[in-house]
Amino acid sequence: MQDKTTSVVMSLGLMGKSLNGDVVGSVKDFLATGRARVQVVSIIGSNASEIVKTAASQLFQEQPQLVRPGGNAYTTRRYNMYLRDMNYFLRYCSYALIAGDVSVLDERLLAGLRETFNSLGIPLGPTARSIQIMKQTVKDKLVSTGITDTKLVDEPFDYVVREISETDV
Repeated sequence: MQDKTTSVVMSLGLMGKSLNGDVVGSVKDFLATGRARVQVVSIIGSNASEIVKTAASQLFQEQPQLVRPGGNAYTTRRYNMYLRDMNYFLRYCSYALIAGDVSVLDERLLAGLRETFNSLGIPLGPTARSIQIMKQTVKDKLVSTGITDTKLVDEPFDYVVREISETDV
């Protein structure tokens, strides 16, 4: 896992380029948001179970067929697996948030995920929707604690949704 600074330096090194104003600016932005990112990740970590349960509840209200016989979250075992997977997504999004870099999502979460879910018959649409709901739930939680600038939460969650969404429909 790399943070923003490491990925920028490695990228420039591979290309044989020197630091320039744009690169320095992106590192400055990363460092300037450090305190906010730590605060956000701390709130996510201490409320992870609640965030997942809230998102699951909303998802299953929106798509009740998932918890009915034949649905992907039908039976206690499958329901718990769904919650476990949502927790994985939340945890890895928080890793990307603290690092300021989404590459951890590619390396540790998304590599082969679409193929695995497809082979297991796990629908990607509801999975993407659950991630969107978790993003909004996190933002709501932040606002309730007095943090009004919630934009930095968007990048990792939106990245995962984009990567797992059905694009060839």
